[in-house]
Amino acid sequence: MSDPRRPTLRIGFVTGATPDKWARAWRERRREPLDLVPVTEEEQLEGIRDGSLDMALVRLPVDTADLHCIRLYDEVPVAVAGVEHVVAAVDEVTLEDLADDQLVRPHASGWTPAAEQLDWPPMSEKDAIETVAAGTGVVIVPMSVARLFQRKDVVSRPVSDLEPTTIALVWLRDRDDDVTQAFVGVVRGRRVTSSR
Repeated sequence: MSDPRRPTLRIGFVTGATPDKWARAWRERRREPLDLVPVTEEEQLEGIRDGSLDMALVRLPVDTADLHCIRLYDEVPVAVAGVEHVVAAVDEVTLEDLADDQLVRPHASGWTPAAEQLDWPPMSEKDAIETVAAGTGVVIVPMSVARLFQRKDVVSRPVSDLEPTTIALVWLRDRDDDVTQAFVGVVRGRRVTSSR
């Protein structure tokens, strides 16, 4: 049972983000409880703005006008296709290589280079990968998402001419207390004894 005098720190994380190492370090150093809350890209800022989340690991770009934002790491974009697709025969692809393919679009995907030609309704990343596993189209997602939903009947290949996406930690500018800064310190790799 958690101590009501030590409020729980609630951290949202978008699909594919990996908060585990920071959560482990937090739990080793701090007594405040920590909850990790999965969020979709569409809702990655909702919890921050409505107060149900204290901080979130989000996929950029997002509107940071009222937020602190620390860029953490970049993600390589990959094309995911069925194992029988021509993509399986190469080490990497370009957007031009995919020009004749039907692109399946996951919700909020930043990579929709042929968006005007898409016949597919937006769907979850998992559903998009299941769709291409059936031999229909190609989906472009961050490598972390492709790994999360890896299947034996799909392959993923880097898309060499797309910019990476970035995972960042965000929180409201007016919520910058000691607990928040303690988590920032964990994410930035500060030692227990180091100061801000």
